[in-house]
Amino acid sequence: MDTTDITLENIQQAYARIKPYIHRTPILTSGTINKMADASIYFKCENFQKIGAFKIRGATNAILSLGAAALKNGVATHSSGNHAQAIALAAKNNNIPAYIVMPETAPKVKVSAVQGYGAEVIFCAPTQAAREETLEQTVTRTGAVFIHPYDNDAVIAGQATAALELLEEQPGLDVVMCPVGGGGLISGTALVVHYLSPQTRVVAGEPSGADDAFRSWKAGKLLKNEQPASLADGLLASLSGRTLHYIQKYVDDIILVDEQEIIAAMRLVWERMKIIIEPSCAVPLAALLNEKAAYRGKSIGIILTGGNVDLRNLPF
Repeated sequence: MDTTDITLENIQQAYARIKPYIHRTPILTSGTINKMADASIYFKCENFQKIGAFKIRGATNAILSLGAAALKNGVATHSSGNHAQAIALAAKNNNIPAYIVMPETAPKVKVSAVQGYGAEVIFCAPTQAAREETLEQTVTRTGAVFIHPYDNDAVIAGQATAALELLEEQPGLDVVMCPVGGGGLISGTALVVHYLSPQTRVVAGEPSGADDAFRSWKAGKLLKNEQPASLADGLLASLSGRTLHYIQKYVDDIILVDEQEIIAAMRLVWERMKIIIEPSCAVPLAALLNEKAAYRGKSIGIILTGGNVDLRNLPF
């Protein structure tokens, strides 16, 4: 794998490329949560982003980075969630077909959203092996280009633009936090912070039931989760070699949180800030509240990654 780092120029070019297709999301604060944490917290609200999550940034940049010849047969991916919707909308915006492999257990609300953007959904058994095999068959059948959810530098550069906006509006932060699943967002975030605010620490939150990033970061090698389990369903993917490279180089800490801590942080944001966030989104706040003594008096940016929640199945 090529480990030539994405440059600041790559990220700035990605931002210029995707700007017409995304929202510049607001940064919100909560006096109550600040008092609880004894810190100044700035929430970058990607739950207000198109498709309800930051993933539209990376998907749009990946598609726009490919030439017309590469895109003539459309794009394909496998995802049960926000990346599926992001690829579907980004393809629609560029008038190309999209083929999305989704597990047959995927929530109906997410399947409907993907189909609503005009993508063809191909169902598979709910295993990683089935996803990959069905994707391979789909790419062979259609000639579409596979866009990986996170093991792709164009995707990572796109995701990095959320932190770019955060640091433009809130310079001089002591800490920037976001969740880690496959590692695309934390990789892009850490790169932006490294280039623009090197004195700022980068911290990831991760569910203890899906802790491959924490274990891989400690061990210095990829360690997969055999059976990850967490209500933070957006964080069940394992790192790639590419994302582990960026995490090892630029991330300062990964904090594990349990399911009850995730639920409590999610509920806190719903009740106090009156905004909808999904469980994966609550993980960095849970991590901060878990170790608040270490962050007392600090100014902290937290990327709220998305708000796509099945309202019929809330954890509280």
